[in-house]
Amino acid sequence: SMIIETSPNGASAGNDARLGPELAVHPQPDRLRAAWQLANSVGGYLLAWTLMVFTVDISWWLTIPLAVLAAGLLVRVFIIMHDCAHGSFLGSRRVNDVVGVVCGALAFTPYFRWRWEHARHHATSGNLEDRGTGDIWTMTVEEYRQASPLRRLGYRLVRNPDFHHAVGPFWLMLAKERLPHGTPNRRARRSVWWTNLFLVGMAAIGVMVFGWLDYLILQAIIIGIAGSAGIWLFYIQHQFEDAYWVRAEEWDFADAALRGSSFYKLPKVLQWFSGNIGFHHIHHLSPRIPNYRLARCHASTGAFQQVPVLTLRGSLRTLSLRLWDEAAEKLVGYDRAR
Repeated sequence: SMIIETSPNGASAGNDARLGPELAVHPQPDRLRAAWQLANSVGGYLLAWTLMVFTVDISWWLTIPLAVLAAGLLVRVFIIMHDCAHGSFLGSRRVNDVVGVVCGALAFTPYFRWRWEHARHHATSGNLEDRGTGDIWTMTVEEYRQASPLRRLGYRLVRNPDFHHAVGPFWLMLAKERLPHGTPNRRARRSVWWTNLFLVGMAAIGVMVFGWLDYLILQAIIIGIAGSAGIWLFYIQHQFEDAYWVRAEEWDFADAALRGSSFYKLPKVLQWFSGNIGFHHIHHLSPRIPNYRLARCHASTGAFQQVPVLTLRGSLRTLSLRLWDEAAEKLVGYDRAR
């Protein structure tokens, strides 16, 4: 099964001996809560676009805030797709796939190809000997020391925050996700081409309704903000000082989840727009818990009260951390490689 529900060794991701009984009550989809999320996220995103149709000829001072709102809602749409990939959003696998395909298309993401890549991320997160699929490029101090000048330059570019947020969203949503690179099967490849066809149709309608320049401006605002937020959330969930990176023989699924995934405590409004993905330690331990149950799971599970908290202000300090120091077991800056 491509649904992400087990650790690589087959043990249930939600039944770690230390926490299984406390987590057992949470991985239960709720149709009403899921329907409400679809209404306020997918429905809200489409409504924002509809309102932009009526405001763009009145004033950009009305339209741009709607585009910013649409970007925030698109992050939630992506999180719904993410839950569907884990089989957690709704009880039916078929319905999860249908909702995931639709949400993925709205978020410029081919659902089945992305689901395969994300499964690899969950199966290898924190494993130094299995990096490169669905994660942020991370080199060890020793690897960086031995790298060629060109490879160092490429690494510095990819890890540069300005590149991440200025170029990253457009490269990710308009280039990387448009090609069936590394796809394992025909369905994954087809999902790329069908998503591309949907996006061409969506763009054609947008140009007819708004005109090409207005549509490009609005779409650039939405892609830029939503993509930048998504990249940052994915980055900060595994790129903090006391993260978890070990060699394959030492790798442990539960440790990778609890030590290698951050609890990113955001203000309530940002927690809402990010679909509770800040409770990432729980998500990696038990991916079958839907996003709308993560907050309650955190509050009701005693062991999670001991998990280190990463705040919004504290997360900004991680921007100087670039390399994994195996001796110190910490993410460090470039100065450690001198």
